[in-house]
Amino acid sequence: MALNISLVVLFGLVLFFLLRSRSLSFGAALAAAGFGFFLASTGAADPINHLTTALISAIPNL
Repeated sequence: MALNISLVVLFGLVLFFLLRSRSLSFGAALAAAGFGFFLASTGAADPINHLTTALISAIPNL
């Protein structure tokens, strides 16, 4: 059985648990989210999407 989870949801959960365990401050989480938002509007977005797609497709189906 394959389970499809959006990477946004996955990273959101990781961020939530890091904030909850106080491993990451709210300011640092806000800076990371802002960096990701502005990175998505640059020319680096397409290569990052291609790399992420290649890595996910390299993981064998269970």
